[in-house]
Amino acid sequence: MPWIVKNLWLIPVLPMLAAGLSALAPQRARKFSASLAIGSMLISFLLALCAFTQALAHPEAHQVFNFNWFQFGDQWLQLGWLLDPLTAVMLVMVTFVGTLIFIYSTGYMSHDQNFTRFFTFLSLFAGAMLGVIIANSLLLLFICWELVGLTSYLLIGFWYHKPSAAAAAKKAFITTRIGDVALLLGMVWLYSQTNTLLFYDDGRGCMEASQLGLMGSRAAHFGIAISTAISLLIFAGAVGKSGQVPLHVWLPDAMEGPTPVSALIHAATMVAAGVFLVARVYPLMDTGVGQIHALHIVTWVGAITAIFAASIAVAQNDIKRILAYSTVSQLGYMMMGIGVGGVAVGMFHLITHAFFKALLFMGAGSVIHGCHEEQDICRMGGLRKYMPVTFATYAAGMLALCGFPLTAGFWSKDEILHSAHGWQISHVPFYLGAAGALLTAFYMTRQVFYVFFGNCRLHLGKTTASEQRTLEHAGVSAKEHPHAELHGEPHESPLAMTAPLMILAVFAIGLGFVGTPAWPWFQKFLGAKTEGFTHETWVLMGISTVIVFLGMGIGWWLYGRKPLEKSEQPDPLQVMRGDIFSVLQNKYYIDEVYEKTVIAFNAWFARACDWLDFWVWNGLVQLVSYVIIGLSWVNNFFDVFVVNGGFDGSCKGVNAGGALLSRLQNGRVQNYLRIIGIALAALALLLIWGWHPS
Repeated sequence: MPWIVKNLWLIPVLPMLAAGLSALAPQRARKFSASLAIGSMLISFLLALCAFTQALAHPEAHQVFNFNWFQFGDQWLQLGWLLDPLTAVMLVMVTFVGTLIFIYSTGYMSHDQNFTRFFTFLSLFAGAMLGVIIANSLLLLFICWELVGLTSYLLIGFWYHKPSAAAAAKKAFITTRIGDVALLLGMVWLYSQTNTLLFYDDGRGCMEASQLGLMGSRAAHFGIAISTAISLLIFAGAVGKSGQVPLHVWLPDAMEGPTPVSALIHAATMVAAGVFLVARVYPLMDTGVGQIHALHIVTWVGAITAIFAASIAVAQNDIKRILAYSTVSQLGYMMMGIGVGGVAVGMFHLITHAFFKALLFMGAGSVIHGCHEEQDICRMGGLRKYMPVTFATYAAGMLALCGFPLTAGFWSKDEILHSAHGWQISHVPFYLGAAGALLTAFYMTRQVFYVFFGNCRLHLGKTTASEQRTLEHAGVSAKEHPHAELHGEPHESPLAMTAPLMILAVFAIGLGFVGTPAWPWFQKFLGAKTEGFTHETWVLMGISTVIVFLGMGIGWWLYGRKPLEKSEQPDPLQVMRGDIFSVLQNKYYIDEVYEKTVIAFNAWFARACDWLDFWVWNGLVQLVSYVIIGLSWVNNFFDVFVVNGGFDGSCKGVNAGGALLSRLQNGRVQNYLRIIGIALAALALLLIWGWHPS
């Protein structure tokens, strides 16, 4: 067995170890904590490259290392790790992008008093995600999956003094737990059917043909195969983690965390975990007979999410929230890609998206940093002349996200649309995906014109409310903050922040060339069949290009020709159709609907349970206790006055009789003579009384 396969566990353990050491370090050990975190990620990246090289040499093999964990009864529960092409590409992506985000964080969080704690959580987060990737056991994956959920809660609520951040952290944690409950049920059901949770185990794993054939042939309820039912439960976990409809509501609110957290969660780690899980259990989802197929559900959920979230992003003004809804939409594309085209199609977009979305979030962080913590795009404008590096790199990420020709996003999104167009079940997902692509090009063009073009609309010379809140929650006084004066113009971010942006911009443009129809290396590496350039490919590429230019053109027409002059000026879309704009701006009122239905029902049910507990169950308990107390009183009366009284009276009578008899035999001769005398006298009287002369 190759040494890298046997020691694959080092890749996630190193960041976790760094997190443990940082947790023990004092708060002032800022350089130590940052160096430890970045160093551990760099070593993990080098090990990931070694694993990638090993996977290149054996692309068709599932190289595993399994071991016994603990025994119950006569069975052993096994864990293990797995190296295959899917693992290899994810390891390289997460460690590389994660390292850049860590470096970026040293500049962005440099003035936060909880700098050391931040890198502790960040390292643990990265280690947990890497554990999800290498797991060859669904149980080990679930353990790391929950660690990802825990650390996301800690990072989203990092500025816990802000009520909005604390609420967002709780919302993310609780919402994702809903999906995780279904995932846990699916995991238990899978174990009951296969007697193992190992994915691959020399033909005995739950993702191998022998087990899949048995589950696919067994019917569950409603006429669907057991494999399909288990797949849907597992997919519910992915829906929660990857923010798919209807469990998407937590993901936009996750913007309350620091921007590096947003970049890590929305690009390379947490939200990608759901898509990765679907890709990992793809053999199970592709198994089963009947009218309902798991991959059909995955496709429809992904397509609906793609268009749904893209439409909401059109009317948002928070720079990070726009990107958040964009992430939800792109995750929908990934799910749809896996459903209609297989693992390679969805994963190709996941990899390219990780680079350009990390670039966009980090670019947004650079903008916020340069604009003195302002996040409202209506209050920005004209930043391209103040922040040229941020503008150039952000533009590269924006073009990749829009699917501009020859960028990474163009090739990966195009392949999803191509696969959706060839889906035999329905063409509706293709049309939804095409509409989502149009909206993506439109809202990103809108954002770029609002932020980087026109005149600067920052409220200079005074501290904005957003800035003041950020300073207060970070524990930094206005005098201590380097940008608290706010009298100057926007400024470019330091090299620690812009250098990662430039590196990611290169990948945002050029990474897609590893998966073009001319050279589909990525698809072949993941075991997919490719067709190369066909007539249909050229037609769909042309349609995709027209869609992108149309979306960008509409964006330029509305926002580029006449940029906003004042921050209070209404949005052109709002002027045109205020009713529709209001619905989109309020996110279709989904949160309000949940508040009035699910949350209200949960609150009512909690009150009902409390009433039932207090008045019914507690009443029954009290009644039983009173009955028991009453019976104890009756028992005490019977015991004291009947049992004890009768027994004690008998004992006293016997005792008195014994005392009397004891006096007759006290050993005194005089008493005996008296008694004899009395007895003789009595006998004489009796004889005299009874004698009669004849």
